Amino acid sequence: MNKRELIDKLRASNGLTKPQAQKAVKAFFQSITNALAEGDRVEIRGWCSFSVKDYPGYIGRNPRTGGEVKIKPKKLPICKVGREFKARLNER
Repeated sequence: MNKRELIDKLRASNGLTKPQAQKAVKAFFQSITNALAEGDRVEIRGWCSFSVKDYPGYIGRNPRTGGEVKIKPKKLPICKVGREFKARLNER
């Protein structure tokens, strides 16, 4: 399922117009993104939790030349799936 299909399902199951469903989906994802950008953790019980992991910079190697390359510090989003979600997937 992609974002467009999610909007269509939300619209059909809740009697919303397409713009209303688009606005709801956009607000949902934007809220999660904003919270993570501020360093907060997002937990949706029974589904998953999102957090941000900080990775420090380090010196790496260019595989072609063998020369040293400075890798900048970065932040990556982490998604941990909840037990109920895992159980539901394994029911089938």
